[in-house]
Amino acid sequence: MIGKYFFGALAVAVLLSFASISAVAQVGELRGTVMMKQADGQKVPLADAQIDVFRTDIKGEYKTKTNKKGEWVFAGVPFVGTYVVSVSHPTASPNFMPGVRAGRGVPVDLEVSPGDGKRFTLDEIKKAGGTSPAPATTGGSGSTGSSGGGESEADKAKREAELLRKNKEIEEGNKKIEAANATIARTFKAGNEALAAANAAGKNSELAIQKYDEALVQFDEGLAADSEQPALLTNKAVALKGRGVQKYNTAVSSKAADDAAKTALIEGAKADFKGAAEASSKAVTLLKAQTLPTDPAELQRYNGNKYAALVTQAESMRLFVSKVDGTQATAGITAYKDYIAAETDPVKKTKAQLDLAQMLLDAGAADKALAEYEAILATTPDNPDANFGAGMALYAQQDKAKYQDAANYLQRFVEKAPAGHPFKDEAKLILDDMKASQNVTPDKKAPPKRRP
Repeated sequence: MIGKYFFGALAVAVLLSFASISAVAQVGELRGTVMMKQADGQKVPLADAQIDVFRTDIKGEYKTKTNKKGEWVFAGVPFVGTYVVSVSHPTASPNFMPGVRAGRGVPVDLEVSPGDGKRFTLDEIKKAGGTSPAPATTGGSGSTGSSGGGESEADKAKREAELLRKNKEIEEGNKKIEAANATIARTFKAGNEALAAANAAGKNSELAIQKYDEALVQFDEGLAADSEQPALLTNKAVALKGRGVQKYNTAVSSKAADDAAKTALIEGAKADFKGAAEASSKAVTLLKAQTLPTDPAELQRYNGNKYAALVTQAESMRLFVSKVDGTQATAGITAYKDYIAAETDPVKKTKAQLDLAQMLLDAGAADKALAEYEAILATTPDNPDANFGAGMALYAQQDKAKYQDAANYLQRFVEKAPAGHPFKDEAKLILDDMKASQNVTPDKKAPPKRRP
């Protein structure tokens, strides 16, 4: 029974995986700090500083303020864009940093001096040459010489030398970010194309595995440029999961050449399921840690990313728990509960609840599986699959005291399941066996007991 159910679930898993690809967007985090350089040379965090981020390759604008530590962050900024970050404060001269890229974990640290509180517009920044990588510019009435702010020529020379050093570091960092972003964009696109080709391969497992291999090469190259890209991690998990499904199904079918080949395929599938669970879990962790975007479009993109990651994590954990490591059932439950909480489609939500219960049953956690099946039956008592699963969960425990409830559930399944249901004959055989060996027959008048 378990093997047959696994095949059906695998087919669904592959379809769900590719349905999630289009929802994954390319966004990254942009964060930094603002420090105020005081007259005595001390630098202190500047709270409530206005941060204006202007996208310079196309139109786009993001606004926030620093916290008490002078920190600011945007969680979901498109990583393919080029930005200029401007800072202002009622007590300071404004400053900006051009040529900024998102999603690389490199902070944008800005420094301001006491000034008139001016706030730059994008047009003013453009006039100052701030739409291409260049040294950050301080505007307004910041001190520039010994006569205006009491700064000596030696201090001025030292400060300017330090600014040049910092700006060189920024320019070099921006070049690295630009190269990394180009790699991420290229590999994301190429990897998704390979994923689509693997899906299109259908029953041609050899071609499908080849295309999954190609996709993984691309995603790994992108993650080498930035290991904390949730979109790449999610789609890497999709590829690993799909490749593992192909290997597993090939091994348990007549396509495996011999026992050694079958063993190699099974072990390869297990490694892929584990890798998929790890990659998708990391993607979910990263997304949960991000600050929710305030821009509606960015929030929608973030939610799409998170949903895709949650779906992929649930499917990956199902395969990992049921086929590799049953001791990770608790982690599998958490993954499914997170996904179910985010799912708004009632049909998909019910299917996820059934998949969760089946995962636990396949992992040998029959008591936990029963609890999940009965939770479904509490609201939909005639659900055929939940009745079958509850009956099998009780039957699998090999406890004579539970056989009566098992028979009642299975009989209800036989009555409610549509003609041609793949498990109908199996349920009848188990009912016949319980009657012959245990003298247990279904009690149609007594509904199965609901356990607390």
